[in-house]
Amino acid sequence: MEKNYVSHLECSITGKKYEANKIHGLSDAGRPLLVRYDLQNLKKEISRDDITNSKVDGLWRYSPLLPVSDPKNRITLGETITPLIKLNRTVNYSSNDKGVVLVKDEGRLPTGSFKARGLCLAVSMAKQFKLKHLAIPTNGNAGAAMAAYATNAGIKSTVFCPGDTPEINVKEIQSLGAETFLVNGLINDCGKIVGEGKEKVGWFDVSTLKEPYRIEGKKTMGLELAEQLNWELPDVIFYPTGGGTGLIGMWKAFLELKELGWINGKLPKMIAVQATGCAPIVKAWENGDEHAPLWENAYTKAAGIRVPIAVGDFLIIRAVRESRGFAISVSDEEIFEARDRVASNDGCFLCPEGAATMTAYERALSSNLISKDDKVVLFNCATGLKYPLPEVSNKIDKNNEIDYKIFINYPSL
Repeated sequence: MEKNYVSHLECSITGKKYEANKIHGLSDAGRPLLVRYDLQNLKKEISRDDITNSKVDGLWRYSPLLPVSDPKNRITLGETITPLIKLNRTVNYSSNDKGVVLVKDEGRLPTGSFKARGLCLAVSMAKQFKLKHLAIPTNGNAGAAMAAYATNAGIKSTVFCPGDTPEINVKEIQSLGAETFLVNGLINDCGKIVGEGKEKVGWFDVSTLKEPYRIEGKKTMGLELAEQLNWELPDVIFYPTGGGTGLIGMWKAFLELKELGWINGKLPKMIAVQATGCAPIVKAWENGDEHAPLWENAYTKAAGIRVPIAVGDFLIIRAVRESRGFAISVSDEEIFEARDRVASNDGCFLCPEGAATMTAYERALSSNLISKDDKVVLFNCATGLKYPLPEVSNKIDKNNEIDYKIFINYPSL
């Protein structure tokens, strides 16, 4: 058993403290619980160099800042440090530019998305608490991640997907061992079924922010990014925002690192990116509100950011405001144009949600919301291979004479 630095859990809206090492969902106020650590004690006993010199690859290298106390409960499916890829051709750099645009490609994680981080921690804690049955609503990737980690841990899992969830995601979830159901509604409708089933079925609800530990898993994106950049954070982070766990988690990570003295200087501006067909956080941000009401008739082909209402809305908006960032929405047309352009220019295959950050970056740059001199990180949250792709129309008939001039004149880079 390794030393664990968790001191308590805390309601994100009232500040009420809750005992650690007990099973918790939402707080008594119906809001997310945040895991708090004894950072002063951790600072005395663990150094930044201890992390840098760790021989553990992937997110478990940050175990002192994570809640799983017993190493035997730390589930792994081979998580890795996800790369930072410079966009050399899509972004027009000049010799005078000080800035750079990097894509953090989370599609390299197990089940092909950043959801692996959050569900790795949530399921590991479920194993620690000896939970027997987990349930989750999903637009695709979270369900696949939960199914994989739960199956690996020997825990039963049930997943509910909106009826128009991409087929590859639904098949993946079922193949990974989860009881998988399609629902004629949106993710909030799936979430209602999960919530109502807690008493009737006895499963534990692993919905976004309705348990405390998915945030801790997503927090590792911020810890990892800081270490990759030699403990100097970028100026701006563009993050595709549905339920917002990753944005909230990263901001939590940065504040913890600041308190530990492991990073110096300004923290990044956090930019919440949504689709124009489902932009409750953007609307609340523009109206100066703390909460974002239900977005009616939500629609976007970027399924991962089609979240009409988020239980942690105020935490997303709080992080954006505290970081001097902003919220921005982009159209589906812009998203898929950016996806195809980045793929053909730089060989970096973004998922639609990741492509939303690219077009949001370009919009923000042209609107002078950010500077060309900024160091920018765009989060690509999943592999583009998990989404429908354009058809290939070019064909060669081997039985006819081939005109090889077409290959000379064919459009290239």
